Parts: sequence; C-alpha cells; structure tokens
Amino acid sequence: MSQFCGGDMAETLFTKILVPVDFSPCSEEAFRVALTLARTFQAKLLLLHVIDTSALATFNQLGLLAVPSDAQGQKRRLRHHARLNVRRLLESESAEGVAVTRVVLEGAPFTEIARSARTEKVDLVVMGSYGGRSGSVDKIFFGSTAEKVVRTAGCPVLTVPLPAKSRRS
Repeated sequence: MSQFCGGDMAETLFTKILVPVDFSPCSEEAFRVALTLARTFQAKLLLLHVIDTSALATFNQLGLLAVPSDAQGQKRRLRHHARLNVRRLLESESAEGVAVTRVVLEGAPFTEIARSARTEKVDLVVMGSYGGRSGSVDKIFFGSTAEKVVRTAGCPVLTVPLPAKSRRS
C-alpha cells in the first residue's frame, strides 16, 4: 500500500501500459489517455492492434471477400493498413518522451489483448469502452471486447468512453 501513498507513487504505480486500438474514435481517445498516463508515470507504452481473424474467416465463409481464396492476401493487406494506421495515430498525438512499442497480432481481439497483458507483464490496460463493432446484437450474443478483457486480463483495466463532445445525442 505504501506505493500508493507518498511521493514515489508516480515512479512505482505503473511501469508498463498496454493500449489496444482498433482505430475507432473511442480507441483513439483511449490512446490519448494512455499517453498522458505513460508520461505521468514515466511508463512504457505497448500499442497493440489485433487483426480479427475470426471476422475475416466469417467474411470468407459468407463469400464477402472479393476473392474467397485470397484470405492470406487479405491478412497481408490488413497488416499493412494496421501499420499505416498505427503510424498515423502516433503522428497525430505527440508521443515524445514516451517509449512506445508497436505490435500487430492476429486472432480474437479480447484473447490477444488479455494474453499480451499477461505475457508482457503490463500494470494497466487502457482501452476504449467500445470500438468499431459496437452493435447491440454483438453485445447481446458475444459481450463487448472491453468486458471480456476486464474479466481475463489479470491486471487493472481502464475503459475510456468517447469524450462527451464526440458522442451522438
């Protein structure tokens, strides 16, 4: 408890922060919050994007890919776009003074986020409270990614909503 009381709090509370992004406005807000926390606590920041291969497999099964047999090519394009979007995100917000590691993984987002939190021994996950697929049907049947990460990450999870000015009325 002493780490929470006294002058050393900024040095001991968080040393490594994981921020998963799907490039939705909500995850970009979470990235801004994570950058602020990383600066405040002089923590390293792990910026993670997960290519949702389960969604890609579903699109392939439903015939929604332009060329169904081109799943590997589609993954390659998704990785390329993810790297570009990560670079754009880092350029849009000044990460000066923060050690940022970029990671792009494939799999089920909540699984890869929770696994990364454990294997990278992060102290905190900062993520958007909802992302690109925030339809009510998804939440009813599958639960939100944020809810699943809260249950499985093994460390504190800070969920960040959109700022009030960005929300729809």
